[in-house]
Formats: sequence, structure tokens, C-alpha cells
Amino acid sequence: MAGSLEILDLLLKEGLITSEQIEKAKIETKRTGLSIERALEKLGFITEEDIVRTRANALGIPYMDLESCQIDPNIIKLIPESIARKYKILPLFKIGNSLNVAMVNPSDIVAMDQIRRLISSGGNLEVILVSQKSLEKVLDDCFDTSGATAKILESIDKSAGKIKQTGLIESADEAPVIKLVDSLIAEAVKNRASDIHIEPEQANVRVRFRIDGALQEINFLPKSLQDNVVSRIKVLSKMDIAETRSPQDGSINMKLENRELDIRVSTFPTIYGENVVMRLLDKTSVLFGLKDLGLSEETLNQFNKLIRRPNGIILVTGPTGSGKTTTLYAALTSISSMEKNIITIEDPVEYELPLIRQTPVNTKAGITFANGLRSILRQDPDIIMVGEIRDKETVEIAIQASLTGHLVFSTLHTNDAASALTRLIDIGVEPFLVSSSIVGILAQRLVRLICPKCKEAYTPSSDILEELGLSKQEEYLHGKGCPVCKKTGFFGRVGIFELLVINEDIRKMIEAKSSADEIKKRVISLGMTTLRQDGINKIKQGLTTAEEVVKVTEIE
Repeated sequence: MAGSLEILDLLLKEGLITSEQIEKAKIETKRTGLSIERALEKLGFITEEDIVRTRANALGIPYMDLESCQIDPNIIKLIPESIARKYKILPLFKIGNSLNVAMVNPSDIVAMDQIRRLISSGGNLEVILVSQKSLEKVLDDCFDTSGATAKILESIDKSAGKIKQTGLIESADEAPVIKLVDSLIAEAVKNRASDIHIEPEQANVRVRFRIDGALQEINFLPKSLQDNVVSRIKVLSKMDIAETRSPQDGSINMKLENRELDIRVSTFPTIYGENVVMRLLDKTSVLFGLKDLGLSEETLNQFNKLIRRPNGIILVTGPTGSGKTTTLYAALTSISSMEKNIITIEDPVEYELPLIRQTPVNTKAGITFANGLRSILRQDPDIIMVGEIRDKETVEIAIQASLTGHLVFSTLHTNDAASALTRLIDIGVEPFLVSSSIVGILAQRLVRLICPKCKEAYTPSSDILEELGLSKQEEYLHGKGCPVCKKTGFFGRVGIFELLVINEDIRKMIEAKSSADEIKKRVISLGMTTLRQDGINKIKQGLTTAEEVVKVTEIE
């Protein structure tokens, strides 16, 4: 097998990574124990496909991107799913007397012996190198596990779907309930869900997953299992299972296959029982780089200049769930280095970043955004990230930090970039402090991407076209729905953005207490692309639909 050093040399020669990125990855390997290649991937510097393709070249083995390959499902099922997943190996197709086999690790002799024993075709085995991610996706598609939860429910005898009710802890530990909760989480991860909603109703319990920002109904659980399932989740998240009348918060740390999950759990009492929402955070997922967020080339260049300033405040605005934290993480990862001391205070810390000191808000211990920020200033920081500006005290300390030579990142809940300026003044901050400290504001939303497997031409309604100012003569795309996107027509999300860079003209308007509308008109006249216009550009690029853009942007 080609060694890591050889692979790194080849990646460097091909210009896929830089020496500075390797140094950052080495720090990440020491902190997490990941391989150097996996650390580079996690930090968003390179893709798994790039690494596998380079390794294949070094070994002289054919490489294949399974997503662009037609695979014979009958040949795939020559070996059991358990063996395929265990050894990360998969028969793909036959050419003459040779069976072509996809492998993640071609030096795994045990895996090769297993497949020879199972197939015993007497022919040759030809190895093709593939990425683990693409192999697992094919396995998921070919060995359909989406009905795992339904199968577990069927296995629970209806007459005793009651499962023992002798005590809360005992019922929470019943084997069928454990399997059911584990299966729900596994199914959510497989479907790229960000949240699991367990919603009690009068006759049953509805289960919904939030996928690409939209809730989708997945299953119904029998009402008789409601208390047992909720108790199991509360035990895992270290909540008080006897308390059912008050909201509670907890967390679950678990490993699922190769993923480390941090699950934030919230319960809330309703007339039909406790509602449970579970937010899934994959700690091993690859962080986005700035280039992956969806910023246009012009906006990306402007934002890159802003985040490399020595001081000032940069705000990212938008509603909850619009990807603000992801953008800030991408910015911090982009500018982090051995020469800079970067400290954050967040609520909560969603992903761990190399070379960056991260602190969670802990109100019981007296660590609020304001108090934490005040203490951070005594830690000799160069760059500070405050998870959210919620009050006058926090923003005033952030302004003080920016005016004394620090670069400060934070988020604010406003509808657009210009509104952030007037919001700060409404909080009680003096206009001259706002104008002298804020250097840029990035407003953003997320829109769903059209599924690439079922993309087709369509014509939006006249009302939608009129609202967006689009022509009926142009061609537009949408997804008609397929098994890959679960019949939704969408797969994944991308950001739409507007970047307001503060110049002397805008500073004067802030100090004159101009309205958000007046400031917005002025920056548009200076060439700022609005959220809606960026969305329209992505419609024309065939990335999203007109309906998506209308849904997340306001009429301008």
C-alpha cells in the first residue's frame, strides 16, 4: 500500500494541497488520532475522491468513481451485506473470465480470500480502488435498510406491544425499545437528517426527519411504545426520566459505524405526552471550505479580504438553521495558523477546530457570551468568535475588542445585511461605535439543490416568474423525484448570500441613523448582490428552483 508520505508528495506535486494545509492537518492528527489524509479531508482541504485517485495512481491500480458507474445489482448480491460492509469490498461486474471487485484497501488479503471463497468462480479477481464513502452509498442503495425501523416494529408482538410497564428504567432497557431507538438514529444518519422529531398524537406517535431543511414524515410508532421510547432516549441523554411535566435538555455521544455523533436532545410536554427533538451533529463530518459554501467569485474575493483584516467586527446574519455557524467555521479554518491565537465562545460548540480554543456557554458556571468574551480578552487573542450577539453588553465588549486591535466574528438574527446595522442601534449601541467597528456583514439563507439524478426542465408558475422578474422564454430545471432524493426532487443544500462591505459612505449613513431600507438601496446602487439576486443567479445556473428562492427571500 502506498504510504502516507508518498501520497502527500503526489498531492503536493499535483497542486491539490499546500504545505501550510499539511501543517494544519498534522496538528489535527495529534489532537484527534486521525490519519493525515483523513485530517486533510476533515478540514475541507481535499476530498476523499482526490486522495483515492492519487493512491490508485501510486499503486498502478484502476480507480473508479462509483457514482458515475452502472453497477449490476445481481453481481453485487453475490456476497452477503455483512461481509461487504465488514471488509469494505464489493463485486461490480464481469469482463470475460475476470470479476472486477471494488475495494477500499487492496492490501487486505483476508478480504480477498473471503470473496474468493464466497464466489468460487475460478476466474481472476481484478481490483478497482474506490472511496469508502462511495462504496457505502452503493451498499445502502443495493441493500435497502430504510425499512429497518418498520421491521423492528413488526417484530414486536402487537398484543404485547405494551412491553413491560413495571418501571420506567426497566421498560427503557427492554431490548426491542433499544433496537428501535438505535434504528431510528441509524436511519436518520443514513438519510442525512439534521433532526429527528418524535411527536406524540392522540392515537399514535409520529416520527419525522428534517432532511435538507424540510421535515419529512418517516413512520408512526404505536401509542403503547411512546413512554418506553421517550424513557430510553432520556436515559441515553442523562435526563430525569421521572420528570415529564417540564422541558429538559440533554445530549448523547455515540459512535455509529465510522461516525462520531453528538446528539442534542430536547423534550417538551404536550397534551399527548412529551415531544422529543434530537439534533444530530456528526463530529467526523468534513468541514466546508469557503469555496464550498456557494459564494459567488466576487463575493468570495470580498469576504476573503474582510476576514484577513487585522481588526473590526464581521457579522453573519440570518434565521436559525441558515448555516451561519458553518460559514464562521469555514472562515476561521481558512485564516487559522500557528502565528494566530483564535478563541471562540459558542452555544454549543458544534464541531472541534484545530489550532482554535473553543469554549461552550455554561450559564450555571457563570460563562455567558458577555462574561466569556470579557475573559477571552485577557487570553491575548488575535481573533475572537462570539457565537451570537444577544444583548447590549455583549456587543459593547465586542466593539471594545475590535477597537483595541482584535478581529471579531459573530452572528445576529436579522432578515438582511442592512438590518443588522439598525438592529445594533436599536439594542442601544451608539451609532458612531457601530460605524467605527463593523467592517462587513454577510447575510445568508440555504436553498435546496436540485437532485442531480432526476433533474429535468420545467416551467415555474407565472406568479413565481413575475415575482422574480424571470422570463418565460428561458429554460428552468427542477427534480421530478426519484429513489435517491426520496421523491422530493432535492438533494443537499447551498447558500445564497449578500455581502455588505462598510465604506465611508455607509459610515456616514449609520451615524445619521438612516433606515435599513435607505442603507440597502444605497449599497445596491454601489453594486451589492442581494440575497434574492444571488438566488436568481443560482436558478439560472440550474442549481435550485424558483420556488425555493421565493420561499427563503423577501420581495425587494
